[in-house]
Parts: sequence; C-alpha cells; structure tokens
Amino acid sequence: MSSAYIIANVTVTNPVQYEEYKKWSSAAIKAHGAEICARGGQAQVLEGDWTPERVVILKFSGLAAAHAFYDSPEYGKARAARQGAAVMRMIVVEGV
Repeated sequence: MSSAYIIANVTVTNPVQYEEYKKWSSAAIKAHGAEICARGGQAQVLEGDWTPERVVILKFSGLAAAHAFYDSPEYGKARAARQGAAVMRMIVVEGV
C-alpha cells in the first residue's frame, strides 16, 4: 500500500479566528494518525510563478486514510472554525 499526502496552501485572512481552526485541525490530525511533514514553515520558490503562503503537508497511510481524515467529524469542526478565517487550497496525492 502506498502513502498519501494532503497538501494545502492557506491564505490566512483572520489570524485570530484561524487559531481556532489550528486547534481543531491539530486534534483531527492526531485522531487520524497523520504525520505532519510541513506546517507553515518558510517556503522558497525554486521554479515557476507559484507564491505559496502557508504550506501544510500531511502524510497518511493511503488515500482511504486521507479521505477518512478529511471527511471526519473531527476535521468537520476544523473546517467550520475556518469559515471566514482563511482561503484553503487543498489536494490529496498518492505517494510512491
């Protein structure tokens, strides 16, 4: 079975409210056994015109586990808390 990664680029529009999202998303990450590979560290563009802001990379045991996290009630609380606090661009990609 191959791993899967959720990769997100986040534009935070309300930092105070976003802290609530971080609290709930951290709980969901822990509950679903995801590995945090990157979470808001410095990003440097090497090629192209992408201008990432807050990059998050989570590793899961497979696509089913990543979808279970995203569709979970735990992460649903985080998504609700994020409403109006950030613009989220998120994908899931299968690893090798």
